[in-house]
Amino acid sequence: MPKVKTNSGAKKRFTLTGTGKIKRKHAFHSHILTKKTKKQKRNLVHTGLVHSANVGQVKELLCMK
Repeated sequence: MPKVKTNSGAKKRFTLTGTGKIKRKHAFHSHILTKKTKKQKRNLVHTGLVHSANVGQVKELLCMK
């Protein structure tokens, strides 16, 4: 039986918290920033948690199941 490989893209995008939740970064903060307000850009800096509906998908990509 071959080893199960972790999805490389998911590996770079998600991290685990100490309590086992999955952290993510916000989209829309990499380019075309001139037309976005300071407030919008500032709020995109903070990390968020993966929604409960998507946790299973992300865990599958990270080979956590």
